[in-house]
Amino acid sequence: MDFKTEIFRSVQTAIDRKLYNYKADRTYKSVVKNITAKGYVILDETGNERIVKCAIPGLLLHTGQHVWVKEPLADIRNIHICGVL
Repeated sequence: MDFKTEIFRSVQTAIDRKLYNYKADRTYKSVVKNITAKGYVILDETGNERIVKCAIPGLLLHTGQHVWVKEPLADIRNIHICGVL
């Protein structure tokens, strides 16, 4: 086996293992699909509908409005609206 290829595969395996367990804040664009008594219905990164709260005090959003959504440390339970486009 080629020495260079073997080193490359070892490095790639180590990087893949680190990235699989990596947790960081994720922020992405979404749209307000509906408004309920519990919060705003938005689409998450995978296309599923989620009911979330808005982290901006006093801001009223409307259906169809584009927003920034944040998942702190990749934890879907703490997802919230953090900005407006």
